[in-house]
Amino acid sequence: MAQKDQLGRRGEDEAAAYLTALGWRIVDRNWRCPSGEIDIVALDGTELVIVEVKTRSGRGYGDPLEAVDPRKLTRLCILAGAWRRAHRDVRARTTRIDLIGVLAERHREPVLDHLRAAA
Repeated sequence: MAQKDQLGRRGEDEAAAYLTALGWRIVDRNWRCPSGEIDIVALDGTELVIVEVKTRSGRGYGDPLEAVDPRKLTRLCILAGAWRRAHRDVRARTTRIDLIGVLAERHREPVLDHLRAAA
């Protein structure tokens, strides 16, 4: 596995653990369809949450959340609809999109930044 893939996987694992500690239920990870991929799908009570995780090993390319632009948010909205159509058995009153930035610097504990309702 490439170093970039390992970093991304580590960030997603950290984000999933964080969300689970909040009491959320992870219902899917790395779901793919022709339109793209969703990193994490979780239930926060009765709300379905599509979670995009961006991980960086440093701030040389900016804050991890800066990598999510309006185009990516639009794609996440499309993916949310596709996921709901493919999983009609999962009941949720509403859907929102959250972003989690993970700064995973070497020899330090990862730092998570959670932006709720980004779209």
